[in-house]
Amino acid sequence: MFKLSLPAFFSLVLGSSTAWGCNDNPPAQAQKLDIGYIEVNSDITLRRMVVQNSSSKGTVLFLHGFPETLCVWKDISLALSAEYEVHAIDWPGYGFSSRPAADRFSYSPKDYARVLQDYIKKADIATSRLTIYATDIGALPALLLALEDPHIARTIIVGDFAPFNRPQHMYESLQSLKSEPSAARTRAYMNKTSGEILENAFRRGLPKEAQFEIPAAVKDDMSRGWSHGGMTSADAFYYYYSNFTRDEEYFEANIDKLKTPVKVVWGETDIYIKKEMGIEFAQKINADIRLLPDIGHYPHLQSPKQAIEEIRASFR
Repeated sequence: MFKLSLPAFFSLVLGSSTAWGCNDNPPAQAQKLDIGYIEVNSDITLRRMVVQNSSSKGTVLFLHGFPETLCVWKDISLALSAEYEVHAIDWPGYGFSSRPAADRFSYSPKDYARVLQDYIKKADIATSRLTIYATDIGALPALLLALEDPHIARTIIVGDFAPFNRPQHMYESLQSLKSEPSAARTRAYMNKTSGEILENAFRRGLPKEAQFEIPAAVKDDMSRGWSHGGMTSADAFYYYYSNFTRDEEYFEANIDKLKTPVKVVWGETDIYIKKEMGIEFAQKINADIRLLPDIGHYPHLQSPKQAIEEIRASFR
């Protein structure tokens, strides 16, 4: 009997990259984007976006946060396409990547670190030529992996995340996810208000003149992927936080082992994870930090040119 591989099955069920990959009526330039699926282990198939470049100066791997999908990186990827090979993935629990039951995959930062390691190997990325750009929930997994393998990338750019257990620097709803019973209540509320989250999370806390719109195709992709596979992105976020404090404390206890070059970039007006978290982290690892004036939690969406500048600078 003919048997489809998991990536082929996902492509057959979910349809083409045009329908399910950020590109409603894509321009000719967007045809550079290859959006498909890759099986990284027996439990996890990831949706990924790749921009190939046979004469690239290096490779960039983008890691998204909550409630995003890989589609948030589309425009930046296209802007970088003439110089670099670019990769982005949907984390398990987001977009159209796998969502195994929580008793098989914990959705913890440490689990995400293993997925990241598996992806880099399966995608045959040369780590000596790799810059990882990771934000929000994507940043700690990249750094945990770097503790184990200092050569996992030539540079890691991180920002607007929680490297340490400092709830006082976190938004109220994020603080509530740190422990029960408030975590379960917050999970239920987030699932109930998913539409509001996808509509307003990116501009919350910004003054009117700084607010910005998410492209309709990106918002649609996040909405379609929210409940994919019987588990919502809010559920995955909840499970991530169930193990978050443990993994933060492990990272802080072992931070002296971090040898991979790291650059910290932070939105100065971020209300979700305050700049004080980024400043402390940069000081602890003796890294440069760039505080972005009038920028919130999503610098790559609010000011993509600055993200592009940081990536290009990492290869100089």
